[in-house]
Amino acid sequence: MDNPALGPRDDEFAEIYRMHVDTVYRLCFILLKNTADADDAVQSIFLKMFKHNKTFNDHEHEKAWLIVATKNHCKDVLKSWWRSRRIDMDVLPEKTSWENDKQQGEVLAKLLSLPEKYRTVLYLYYYEEYSVREISKLLDRKESTIQTQLSKGRERLKADLRGGECFEREPSKGTI
Repeated sequence: MDNPALGPRDDEFAEIYRMHVDTVYRLCFILLKNTADADDAVQSIFLKMFKHNKTFNDHEHEKAWLIVATKNHCKDVLKSWWRSRRIDMDVLPEKTSWENDKQQGEVLAKLLSLPEKYRTVLYLYYYEEYSVREISKLLDRKESTIQTQLSKGRERLKADLRGGECFEREPSKGTI
């Protein structure tokens, strides 16, 4: 950058933003399910990072921090008073830069319809290519829990894509 108004800290922040904005946006979109909320969340997450002047050991550390901060921020947004009292249109954006064809769009739509616990681990595993061990650390869950959620999430996604019912059924109240 040749902008004399920017200092060395600003240059570093701009580089971190360029490297990770797509990842943060995709995760926000997966969790919040709409572009407007995802855009707002990305801005809030990077603003938080800038204000706290966080230093990182390496690029993996900063990416991991951003993913955890993103997950926590999106959970807060989903729990907010405003979110719980407005009407959700459940409309996907027409096209995103990482949605290349009809099949991938269908997979994304089905992924977004999964419960949050499956949606997040499947996204981190397949889109961000994190290992089960890394996901367990990021989400503060046991590795066995992550493996179970990946397996059940795959089953549900496969069943949804085939148009069939998933074999796993939630226990009804009153049954053991």
